[in-house]
Amino acid sequence: MMLNNFYLSFHSTIARKSPSISPSVFNAYSTFHATRNYTHVCDPSRFSDLGLNIKHFAFCDSSLSYDVRVKDLIDRMTLNEKSAQIGDTAYGVPRIGLPKYEWWSEALHGVSNVGQSGSVASYFDDVVPGATSFPTVILTAASFNQTLWKTVGQAVSTEARAMYNLGHAGLTFWSPNINVVRDPRWGRAQETPGEDPYVVGEYAVNYVRGLQDVEGTENTTDLNSRPLKVGACCKHYAAYDVDNWLGVDRYHFDARVTEQDMQETFLRPFEMCVKEGDVTSVMCSYNKVNGIPTCADPKLLKDTVRGEWNLHGYIVSDCDSIEVMLDGQKWLDDEPEDAVAQALKAG
Repeated sequence: MMLNNFYLSFHSTIARKSPSISPSVFNAYSTFHATRNYTHVCDPSRFSDLGLNIKHFAFCDSSLSYDVRVKDLIDRMTLNEKSAQIGDTAYGVPRIGLPKYEWWSEALHGVSNVGQSGSVASYFDDVVPGATSFPTVILTAASFNQTLWKTVGQAVSTEARAMYNLGHAGLTFWSPNINVVRDPRWGRAQETPGEDPYVVGEYAVNYVRGLQDVEGTENTTDLNSRPLKVGACCKHYAAYDVDNWLGVDRYHFDARVTEQDMQETFLRPFEMCVKEGDVTSVMCSYNKVNGIPTCADPKLLKDTVRGEWNLHGYIVSDCDSIEVMLDGQKWLDDEPEDAVAQALKAG
């Protein structure tokens, strides 16, 4: 419900708040005839192009509550159609006007080239040859300048929206990486704000606010319906800072962490990201924590992120995390359907 609520609101509320884009971008649009992106899914002309009457679809009626609209959308879909929406590529349902969407774009310190032409994820070509690449996160964090962190986020999201308008990016970015670095041998420490939980948390709050906030709407009382510039994602939750060292890899690592260290070190930045940054998404990591895969742990996800911290958005697994649970970790000797169910029920 929460995921589909976000999907529906993202493609109706968010895109109406597009920031000002320079004339040169629009000139590029007309010159190169880039792929058109409608400003929101429930555009009457878009439905007309599909041979559909938008008045027949209650999920496009903005006078109705999100709960009613989401129920209408879900009730129209078959089980196979629903399952086709829960990967990083949501395949859409053309017969009801639901478009394909690629959730995976990256923007750790600038919009990144992770897609390809036609994938809808962020990619570069002759139309958009690149985006601003700011210094790596650990260098920017070393400035201890919270205003700078937010300003970088604002610049990145403005370029991201321009790329979206040209069909070269999505609206959801799996950034920032806010893992607290405990071991310099990790190899990805440059992606993160460093080793101090408070600094990491403050970076997360400011960078996420820079990415997401639409000027003038930062203090919206209903956080479930506030407009977003783009959607950010705080990752990788939690106790995760190993890739591959002496035979121990991130797919099989079991982090043994005391409750105090978990609360004070590894969870604190994510709590700040959700509560103070109002991040749209949290990504659970590959590893286990105290014997349980993070993406199958209801205490970490449903009870903490959704319950205690009151996430206004969705939880996403890292790439192929469910397959890792199934084939790599042999979690509970599950069948594929059981592994998916474990993750969904966990949050």
